[in-house]
Amino acid sequence: MGPGTARDRTSSNISPSYRSSGYGSSAYTSEDGQEYRLVHNVAFEDAMVKAKPSPFTKRMFMLYYCLAVATVNSVINGYDTSLMGAINSYEQYRDYFGFDPIKGTPTTGIVYAIYTIGNIVGSFFAGPASDIRGRKWGMFTGAAIIIVGTCVQATCSNLGGFIGGRFVLGFGLAICAAAGPAYTSEMSHPAYRGVMTGIFNSCWFVGGIPGTFVPYATSYIDSSMSWRLPVWFQLVGAGIVCCLAPFLPETPRWLIANDRHEEALAVMTKYHGEGDRNSPIVQLEYREMVEDISVTGSDKRWWDYRELINSREVRYRSFLVVAMAFFTQWIGNGPVSYYYPQMLATAGITNNKTRLLLNGVQNVVSFSGALFGAAFTDKWGRRPQLLVSTGIIICIFATICALNATNVTTRSNTIVAKNQSQAKAMIAIIFIFGFVYSAGHTPLQALYPVECLRYESRAKGMGMYNFFVNIAGFYNTFATGIAFTRAGWKYYFLFIFWDIFEFVIIYFFFVETKARTLEELTEIFRANKPVQASKGMTQVVLNDKDGTNGVTEVLDKGTEFQRLGRRGDEFF
Repeated sequence: MGPGTARDRTSSNISPSYRSSGYGSSAYTSEDGQEYRLVHNVAFEDAMVKAKPSPFTKRMFMLYYCLAVATVNSVINGYDTSLMGAINSYEQYRDYFGFDPIKGTPTTGIVYAIYTIGNIVGSFFAGPASDIRGRKWGMFTGAAIIIVGTCVQATCSNLGGFIGGRFVLGFGLAICAAAGPAYTSEMSHPAYRGVMTGIFNSCWFVGGIPGTFVPYATSYIDSSMSWRLPVWFQLVGAGIVCCLAPFLPETPRWLIANDRHEEALAVMTKYHGEGDRNSPIVQLEYREMVEDISVTGSDKRWWDYRELINSREVRYRSFLVVAMAFFTQWIGNGPVSYYYPQMLATAGITNNKTRLLLNGVQNVVSFSGALFGAAFTDKWGRRPQLLVSTGIIICIFATICALNATNVTTRSNTIVAKNQSQAKAMIAIIFIFGFVYSAGHTPLQALYPVECLRYESRAKGMGMYNFFVNIAGFYNTFATGIAFTRAGWKYYFLFIFWDIFEFVIIYFFFVETKARTLEELTEIFRANKPVQASKGMTQVVLNDKDGTNGVTEVLDKGTEFQRLGRRGDEFF
């Protein structure tokens, strides 16, 4: 069917009821049974319609296995982050290293800081570790370093050994934090990249939840094993990655970049094409990769970071990556985590084990939110997901600020609540915050930066992303505590205004990346107005009722479907 026939059919009466076509587009069926769609990219939609991919085939489950191994990198990170927050409250841990049980000592902060420093230093090695030998070997290298750091921590007899182990652990996690998302996004099926990569960061809670409940269980042990056992458990995730990563297929993009085309085609045929080398999806991906990926790019030069700044296109990409690093860390999750123990205290919850338990429950709630967000990111789009969640968070912080202002007071240098019911309501709101933040931001923390980066700079760019995440996290760890001590609830005003700033920047500068292959995003970033280009929709018509022959672009832009079909897309 040609464009002329498609234009003739647009004059048919249309239904005002729209539905999702399954690949991030809107669709309707005319009275004669012909289906029309609004799509972000015609070539992508054409390949999807012809191939009709299903998430429930044998080969897709083989792909899920590969992605599950990569996702363990996120589990490792979640476990360690939750673990240290838990064992730092142990009397056994504090007595062993001589920390003051009430005020702590300067070395308490050093234990936290040295991990961040290790992560920052490791960020500069994360790109080369994934570029030189491949993404899977990058994951292996990071996990092997984590194993070394864990053994040093768990067997140490003095604080110096423990601090050294924390540095090594942070160094290894930085490499895993770059290699894992890169592997997941590059290996994911293009029809389900949003869900698959979104689940990667959501699985932080698969480690975070045991990271709170394991220390809760071992806190009853009256010896140093109370904190050594949870530390030993870090070997589980790292061991899985070390044992399984070498046997994973390498990503087709890394293979193309290293001039190994036949191997790349074999991987795509097996995991994306259901064994068919001529699958429309395989052919589309291969053609776009060959056109977009350079075999002489800066990924071959470990010292060369120019691909992050040497053109308007890549500077825009890097700006979004850096913005995402700060936005996801400074939106308010830091102060909420810091102030949570004090909120529990004002509500009359002073028992440390009860606090550990509630912290674990909060991780469960946040995990459910993260999975919810990952499942729907390809339907909502990245921009609406970020904008709506950020808007709700602004309202949440305004409510928390009001509750603190009217209910919290200080007596004998102790924060107390005037009304216990109001204090408990504040804790409930924090749980809501955890769900909303996790649904809107957690799945995109790994997904959106990877999508914004070109292949040549993806590994180094994720290292850069991890670097700025740790800079932002360093502020959360140290400056937030001082700020709350001096400003109290008034400090929430800063985050209300900052979140409004985030909302504005996201609205005017963040592009939409759903329903396209990674290579198709290049034309968006090269456009004069990238945001408008990313929101653009094209009307297509199915060439057959079952879509066997793909889709054809409809040239007539003045139909009623074009006017009505955009709905909220114009706003977001």
